[in-house]
Formats: sequence, structure tokens, C-alpha cells
Amino acid sequence: MRRPFAAAAAGLVLVAGAGAGATACSSSSSTAPPRHTTGTSAPSSPTPGPGDSNPPGDIPDTQVFVPWSAPGGGFTVKVPEGWARATQGSATVFTDKFNSVRVEGSLAATAPTVNSVRAKDIPAIRAASTHFSLVKVVEVQRKGGKAVLAEYRAGSAPDQVTGKRIPLDVQRYVFYKPGKGEAVVTLSGAVGADNVDPWRTVTDSFRWD
Repeated sequence: MRRPFAAAAAGLVLVAGAGAGATACSSSSSTAPPRHTTGTSAPSSPTPGPGDSNPPGDIPDTQVFVPWSAPGGGFTVKVPEGWARATQGSATVFTDKFNSVRVEGSLAATAPTVNSVRAKDIPAIRAASTHFSLVKVVEVQRKGGKAVLAEYRAGSAPDQVTGKRIPLDVQRYVFYKPGKGEAVVTLSGAVGADNVDPWRTVTDSFRWD
């Protein structure tokens, strides 16, 4: 049986919004600081120069991605270099401004399907979210294997300073391998941000060890 997903869903919604007020060394799972927070060794993600036209939320074309392995092994995925990193239970979250990459592994006896994600995961995500709106649930192929993708829109957590929320576009990928279990990679960013290529870089980089 797969582990209950409600805690993971709640962690996504809270962290994604908290990125708006994060520094290169902080992130949050709620309005309080996370249990463990560290910064990656590289400097913060590049700031667009005078000649760049990246709107707020867009990940710069110059962003570098580096391999990150799950604690204890199991799988590897590339994440943006220089983003703030926080541990939330069994999940690791990387954030910068309104963007986040959340990665979590879990035990699972059976492979996820479009129907199982719709029946089990989506209700948990909806219950933990504000302004939730489902876009689609489909099976997709990535370089590291098949995954079930759920795309949806939800409100961020309140900004720690202003208390404001922003709408987020979210992509949640569930990878599975017998004997390994599930690996969930969740990507979120401000609605309207053009992060198609960076998100594809992350999800195409996923590999089982």
C-alpha cells in the first residue's frame, strides 16, 4: 500500500509560496521556519542583468543544474544550483523566489496510474490547497522512465512579510520502479512564468540508482 499523501501535498503548497520571501539560506513549510535548512554551496541563482527581460518568476536561461541524490540513495535528479534547500519530513525542497522543486521518495507496492492518482492523490492535494484547480492527469515519458503527471493550479502559502498569496502553476511527477518504490518530483512557479525548459531539464534528468 502507498503511504498517505496528505502530508506531502500540504508541504508542496506551503513551500511553493514561501519561496517568495526566502533567502538563499531559508525556506518554509509554513509561516514558521523549516526544521532543517541549508544552502547549496554555489551562490544564489543569477540575477538578470540590464539587457535581460526575464519577468519575475522566470528562471534565467543561464541557470545551472546540478545532480542531487536522495538521502540513502535510490534515485538522482538535477536541481537548480544555488537555490535555498530545506528538509520537510522525508521531502527535500529547493526554492528561489516563487519557484520550487520538491523531491520525495516513498515505499509503494504498486505502480501509480492515472486513475489511482485521480482517486487518491488529487483529493489529498485539493484538501491541503487553497484555490485548487485541476488541469490534467496523464501518463508521460521522460528519459528516466514513465511517470504520472498531475498538472494543477493552487494558491501559495502567505508571504512571511506581506501575508499575500500568489497563484501557482504546479507539475507533479510520480516515478515508480519495482523494489524502489515511488519518487515524486513536484515543480511549482508563479502563474505566467515561462519555466517550460527548466522544468523539462529537471524531469528529464531523473534516474533510478
